[in-house]
Amino acid sequence: MTEQPTDALRDQDFLRLDGQICFALNAASRAFGGLYRVVLKDLGLTYPQYLVMLVLWEHGEMPVKELGNHLRLDSGTLSPLLKRLEAAGLISRERSAEDERSVHVGLTPDGAALRARAVEVPRRIAAATGFKLAEIRDLQARLNRLTTALDAAALEA
Repeated sequence: MTEQPTDALRDQDFLRLDGQICFALNAASRAFGGLYRVVLKDLGLTYPQYLVMLVLWEHGEMPVKELGNHLRLDSGTLSPLLKRLEAAGLISRERSAEDERSVHVGLTPDGAALRARAVEVPRRIAAATGFKLAEIRDLQARLNRLTTALDAAALEA
């Protein structure tokens, strides 16, 4: 006959580091960051810069505010990224003629051309996970559901 754990023991288990989903996600994020650093080195991009380029390759020119919405970044975080990408000759930034408060971001020819070399990045990352494509898609779906739930919980708090 096995004993049932007491509430105190269950509470103690809840406070174990290896039992924290936030720690597991943070550790995975840091591991991804390390791998992306290596994989993106040949492209001359950091991971955040790569994310900016992904949005522009997918959607084309857009206002900085819209770019920030796609990336879940505020303008204070995004502006330094854009300055570095502009200095590297990959993007251009121009004030809107209709609304001077709005800045539009677009790809330069070099930025557009970089896309062809970047195609291998997701393949290399996926291969490094050891997951099958279906497992990766399932994990993405679950993480998206988690993000939606956490965003909703934060609004309610």
